[in-house]
Amino acid sequence: MISTLVVVFLVSFLAFSISVICGGGAGLMLIPVLGLMLPVSQVPAALSIGTFTSSASRLVAFRKNICWDIVKYFVPAALPAVWFGAWLLKYVNPVYLEVVMGLFLVSNLSALFQKSKEVTATEKSSNFVLGLIGFAAGFISGLTGAVGLLFNRFYLRYGLTKEEIIATRAANEIILHLLKIILYFVFGLITIKVVSIGVIVAISAVIATWAMKWILPKLSEVSFRKIGYGAMVFSGFAMLFQSGSHLLFANNENRIASTMPKEMTSKVVWDRWDNDNFAVESFYEDDNGLELEQTISIKELSSHQKRLVFGEAKGTDKLIIEIVYSIGMHSYEAYYFKDNILTKKLSFK
Repeated sequence: MISTLVVVFLVSFLAFSISVICGGGAGLMLIPVLGLMLPVSQVPAALSIGTFTSSASRLVAFRKNICWDIVKYFVPAALPAVWFGAWLLKYVNPVYLEVVMGLFLVSNLSALFQKSKEVTATEKSSNFVLGLIGFAAGFISGLTGAVGLLFNRFYLRYGLTKEEIIATRAANEIILHLLKIILYFVFGLITIKVVSIGVIVAISAVIATWAMKWILPKLSEVSFRKIGYGAMVFSGFAMLFQSGSHLLFANNENRIASTMPKEMTSKVVWDRWDNDNFAVESFYEDDNGLELEQTISIKELSSHQKRLVFGEAKGTDKLIIEIVYSIGMHSYEAYYFKDNILTKKLSFK
């Protein structure tokens, strides 16, 4: 147990140190590690505690460098857009958006070969455009959760110093992280174990921030921007590979989607009965109020629930299990497929 906690601390420190310079990406390294200690459904909650603390520590460390002219237009537009993006997840397959995002990120490849003067060129946006960028960031965050690196180019070209970029990003994102933590708490996902793991991640995030505050002045503006663009390109290729592999099965998925309820049409269906690292989550509003749905592994069910689920599995060859959180309670749904066609749905507690 102690050795695992040490690994969590070290990986968290490395992840948040890199994300200070790259503008994001800590989650890519932390999700698999946190998945070793927590149920898949609780990993985002623990991670959010760390990302919130990371943003808070960056605000404290670089508070004098915040560009409030950006924050005051970015944040008010981003908050309602998060809800809109999460609601739209019921009707839109985010894989197609991820392809567009991947192509956009890869398009920054040329910046890696630009001369110093071109890399540090500035292009300030109007207040109206700042609001649009904030709305887009909130919307994409709600729809895909993959917004960390997408808006790096905006920050890098606005004319901010590296310290101002870090501080302003933190100010723009901290309220979004706080909102997620509040929602996770309302849905009962914040347990003592989640808090304990989250605290370890948070401590490492704080130490990483202060370590980077010492290292950052030794990094030139050109190198800082090159690293930022490099992170965007790398993430773009990774996103295209992931979304491309999903779309290879598009024909089968279209047949499945035509038989599935609305809240399931945004999810890519895979034959993963024992995959602990696969989870899709979405907040949405329905007739029963605000709910959070998340795909989980069969291993997260109790023995009684497993018997119940497998008791209905005769004659099927594929299974998806979801945990559905609503305020004050949670339930489960099992979807059964035969030859990629939905044959039955089971709701249970």
